Amino acid sequence: MGNVLAASKPIAGGSLPPPSPAETVKISAVSDTEKPLENPGTLEELHKKCKDVMPANFEGAKLMINKGLSNHFQVSHTINLTSTNTSGYRFGATYVGTKQTSPTEAFPVILGDIDPAGNLNANVIHQLAPNVRCKFASQIQNNKVTAAQLTTDYKGQDFTATLTAGNPNIINNSGVLVAHYLQSVTNQLSLGGELAYQYGMAVPGGQIAIVSAAARYSTELSTWSGTIGLAGIHLCYYQKASEQLQLGIEVETNFRMQEAVATIGYQIDLPKSELIFRGMVDSNWSVAAVLEKKLQPLPFTFALSGILNHTKNQFRLGCGLIIG
Repeated sequence: MGNVLAASKPIAGGSLPPPSPAETVKISAVSDTEKPLENPGTLEELHKKCKDVMPANFEGAKLMINKGLSNHFQVSHTINLTSTNTSGYRFGATYVGTKQTSPTEAFPVILGDIDPAGNLNANVIHQLAPNVRCKFASQIQNNKVTAAQLTTDYKGQDFTATLTAGNPNIINNSGVLVAHYLQSVTNQLSLGGELAYQYGMAVPGGQIAIVSAAARYSTELSTWSGTIGLAGIHLCYYQKASEQLQLGIEVETNFRMQEAVATIGYQIDLPKSELIFRGMVDSNWSVAAVLEKKLQPLPFTFALSGILNHTKNQFRLGCGLIIG
């Protein structure tokens, strides 16, 4: 096969002139402009990457058995033995519908669990339209509905709008309304805001509204995110240092309580050993860690949790086994 340049008409000078720096900058700028903006996700997931690095601690002994009854139905059995919370047996069930919206998503999704005291937590998630998703959550305690929440997400090409109604009570004329909006400004930068409105007899003045602004800047290896409002400031930073190490830094302040807590967390993944280790330390002198180890070839996962507070001289240890 011959050379294409050699077969073409020769150009005076013997070769093509190299592109000028101005032309190179112009071409790259056009390619970046033509790249369409992506959906930024929901405002609720603004700090998700940093939060996932932090360990989820537990105390006492825990045994969890996950059993898939079919392709759409799964149940879980959990036994907790602890001295701080209610010990006993917890039953959970998950149903995934047949409406396939993507290779990894199907709707409707129904989740529920009952604790040893007979309290029920239920969640229903359904994709009503290609851009509309609804979530309903409810809690029943002592045969009474203590909490109910309905969330509707509308996902556009480059924005997400969310409206949440919590504990609406027509008789007492009380409830909570929360509106979220997140817009992709560039492929790395997203800006948005939150409006929380609460009304009722228990609220001073009958009603109150709180407005806050949100921003997130993401690259392939790091993410900056933050919210600022009248209630406080919440800042997060996530960094993927390597394939095995992820870091997260979180600073959360509360203007009303005049408190601020800074937390540094990390996650270590060892795929060959099938081990995940998460640890954190905060400004309250608390040190916590969770280790998860898969016991192959058995479908078992061993979990070990520990949290130590130096100022309060408190230590809590947890040991768990997950089957399935």
